[in-house]
Amino acid sequence: MAAANHEGHSHAGHTHATVTADTDTRRLVAALGLILAFMVGEVIVGIVVHSLALLSDAAHMLTDAGALGLSLVVIRLVARPARGDLTFGLKRAEILSAQASGFTMLVLAGLIGYEGVSRLISPPQPQGLPILVVALVGVAVNLAATWQLSKANRESMNVEGSFQHILTDLIAFVATAIAGAVILATGWVRADAIAALFVAAIMLRSAYGLLRASGRVLLEAAPDGLSVAEIGQALATHAHVASVHDLHVWEVSSGFPSLSAHVLVHPGDDCHAIRRELEAILRDRFGITHTTLQVDHSEDDKLLTIATQTQAALAPLGRS
Repeated sequence: MAAANHEGHSHAGHTHATVTADTDTRRLVAALGLILAFMVGEVIVGIVVHSLALLSDAAHMLTDAGALGLSLVVIRLVARPARGDLTFGLKRAEILSAQASGFTMLVLAGLIGYEGVSRLISPPQPQGLPILVVALVGVAVNLAATWQLSKANRESMNVEGSFQHILTDLIAFVATAIAGAVILATGWVRADAIAALFVAAIMLRSAYGLLRASGRVLLEAAPDGLSVAEIGQALATHAHVASVHDLHVWEVSSGFPSLSAHVLVHPGDDCHAIRRELEAILRDRFGITHTTLQVDHSEDDKLLTIATQTQAALAPLGRS
């Protein structure tokens, strides 16, 4: 049995450039400063000109600020070494952060959608020029914040959650600018509510992506891009492997795939040498470096029949 330590960000046989936690922290702080400064001005203008689109953008920016602040905390938590009962450290904290970001966006999208429908029925009289000006400034601010986070480690669901918040805001400001221009040119005030509904729809899409990705990790599903059947076949077709069962592939945290399996080899084969060869296959072909392989001789496994029955899904992977 052997376990390899996980380092870096490797997937399916290729490695990404390393982005340090300090670099991520600096970019998150820069984005947070931009968002907070602009959010205050947007709330004031939104109240004065009665714009739901601006206020919904400001509300979303508040969740952006919260997501960025949470991301900064999580970066520190994830960096803590494993000890005591926390054998993987606090690496799952970033998955919880992504869940929080997703649920926040989901709730906020519902509130904005409800208010947007209300304003379609009974629209206020928002002023087009202030909406257009503030939205254009918002586009510039969010472009700068989005650029900052695009350079951070987006393989981390923690950082990706914050990036999705900022990217959604950028799209929202573009929609709000269009609404302001329509109101200014035609006087059609319902454009403001329609822009708000568009923002809500974008938020729902982003929320779904975050909740789905983080949910897969919490449910210990195999990472996206890794086929359990293909991995099992690669192990089972090794020249000295008799069968593979109890194969599990999951993700501890973003970019941290793990695998465990029970491997039976032919009588007389070198278990340790074969284990090292299988670990090399998992590392080079699939980018899995954290592995636990129990390798035994097939004649020594008295429970082979029972194990095969309980692992029916892996039966096609066996070799006779």
